[in-house]
Amino acid sequence: MSDTTSLRMLALNVFVGALILPQIITGAKRNVLLVLGDDAGFQMGAYNNTACKTPNFDKLAARSVVFKHGYTSVSSCSPSRAVLLTGLPEHQNGMYGIHSAWHHFNSFDNVRSLPVILDDAGIRTGIVGKKHIGPDAVYKFDYEETEEQHDANQIGRNITYMKNYIEEFINDNDTRPFFLYIGFHDPHRCNQIPKYGEFCEKFGNGEPGMGVISDWTPVKYGPSDVMVPYFLPDTPATRQDLADMYTTFSRMDQGIGLFLSLLEAAGHMDDTLILFSSDNGIPFPGAKTNLYDPGMGEPMMISSPLHRGSWGKVTESMGSLMDFTPTILDWFNVSYPQYKIFTDVVELTGKSLLPVLSNPSNLTNDHVFSSHTLHGVHQHYPMRVLRTSKYKLIHNIFPNTPYPIATDIYFSPTFLDLLNRSRSNVDPWVWFKSMSEYYYRSEWELYDIRADFKERINLAFDSAHQTVLESLQKQLYAWLWETDDPWVCLPRAVVSEKHCYPLDNEREADMINRYRYRDKSHK
Repeated sequence: MSDTTSLRMLALNVFVGALILPQIITGAKRNVLLVLGDDAGFQMGAYNNTACKTPNFDKLAARSVVFKHGYTSVSSCSPSRAVLLTGLPEHQNGMYGIHSAWHHFNSFDNVRSLPVILDDAGIRTGIVGKKHIGPDAVYKFDYEETEEQHDANQIGRNITYMKNYIEEFINDNDTRPFFLYIGFHDPHRCNQIPKYGEFCEKFGNGEPGMGVISDWTPVKYGPSDVMVPYFLPDTPATRQDLADMYTTFSRMDQGIGLFLSLLEAAGHMDDTLILFSSDNGIPFPGAKTNLYDPGMGEPMMISSPLHRGSWGKVTESMGSLMDFTPTILDWFNVSYPQYKIFTDVVELTGKSLLPVLSNPSNLTNDHVFSSHTLHGVHQHYPMRVLRTSKYKLIHNIFPNTPYPIATDIYFSPTFLDLLNRSRSNVDPWVWFKSMSEYYYRSEWELYDIRADFKERINLAFDSAHQTVLESLQKQLYAWLWETDDPWVCLPRAVVSEKHCYPLDNEREADMINRYRYRDKSHK
């Protein structure tokens, strides 16, 4: 984000502050509203996209600290949501892939999730919208209105339908503090494409057979209206795809405005911490299910009534969805419980982001980790990542297998256009990489993000960067050992009782074993 945008937000903050005197939350009651987009990216004014009109997100940004470097810890739906609500990476909490249908992934039965911890602390918990995780006993809310009780489009895209349940929860006479989690289904691609369009952009738009969402005024876009990000080909297919997605962004944006008005009407804007982010990158090639920055980077903004002096500011400090559980526990002053998964006591490796809200200019967090193993059960491609302010290190654990394409992305107009161009050799270089490069990746990828933000020049095999590579590998492996990653020894060794046994490369197994015993300076 540009300095001009940051100054504009700061000016708005000063104006707002002149009208509303800072208030201090009195007493013990504090609330949390957590809002998650579904495959949402940076298509909003707060992140310098002037093409997609998002006035409500921009208003939220003006009363938030906006993270320039926000990241998911896994670029897939259910695993990301499990990380969000446990603070544990997917390889530690057990939600390795998608929860629904034949995929059937679940977190371990003894994982202690955020809603359960908060309920034990006397805090009322609720979820409205997309849940997509299990088992139910691990992720139990006091109040649940999700795709498990409703049609997924109604409870995740119909903002009028969602409003009724959100209002019911907020206006309950229960005097306990509350934690409310709203899960949008927008702008995820549609599972009823012939009827509602690629992104369900026609759902509820008032056209014949589409139904009506009374609180939504559809905003339509054409191919010439969109901003094509650097990681996508600038083709007619891509532009139309993005235009359809923009319309669903407008629905989510108007939902944000609607739901925050409910919070304000109930008198809770001045006692509620509001957090917004997304589960993974947009559903396009190079983004969702990838751990390159377009798949790993997420919009992230946090609004605190206790930190009005920071409203409208942009922070360079890094944030991860793995930080949301410790942040919310910190807000409620609730300690993380002591328990074990299998034989080890669980510790959170994420950090509270409240110190960032106190001082956005302080680089409180200078690195994040990511861990991705599967999307669907048939899309196994484990990757482990360390992202610092300067470098990104990616370990592709099975580099000799082609990178699998998520079904919704494969059948997207953008990807099919790329695939057809590649097969017919008609302008195959319209994208910034070949299909072969996209499918087949080196085991280790190292990028200097400051010099190469497109992640095109792999420095892992550059002799001048071997010291950097080894330092980052050491830091990554230390975190994997600490979080009990079952894949830690792969691909050239097997793990048993916290030790790597080599298949054919004893030196590499010894290296990984050594990293287990280092200090915890990776935190």
